[in-house]
Amino acid sequence: MNPPSFCTCWPGATVWLTGLPSAGKTTIARAVAERLRGEGRRVEILDGDENRALLSAGLGFSRADRDTNVQRVGLMAEVLARNGVLVLVPVIAPYADAREAVRKRHAGAGTPFVEVWVATPVEVCAVRDV
Repeated sequence: MNPPSFCTCWPGATVWLTGLPSAGKTTIARAVAERLRGEGRRVEILDGDENRALLSAGLGFSRADRDTNVQRVGLMAEVLARNGVLVLVPVIAPYADAREAVRKRHAGAGTPFVEVWVATPVEVCAVRDV
């Protein structure tokens, strides 16, 4: 079976999924990516846990380290999106100013950016959290 051919005719964009830990951000991103890939879209997921293990290894959870992590992921997302990839970014990004800096980076490059709050009740997140 041949892999699907991916169309480069659509512009890229970043969809930033944020919310509480265990809110379902990655689950949503994977489902959306699967569907869009099935339609021939070029999609990447920049998962928060994977990025912390590789791209941001060594960073802790202080405000400065969280901001650095968000900026690193935001740069990767913008570069991919600018080059025609739909980028799904399921991350915990608790500080509005860090997310705003990523939004401004995208705007400066003329790259679409959408932020989605995954509004899962804290009680549900607490049950899911490992």
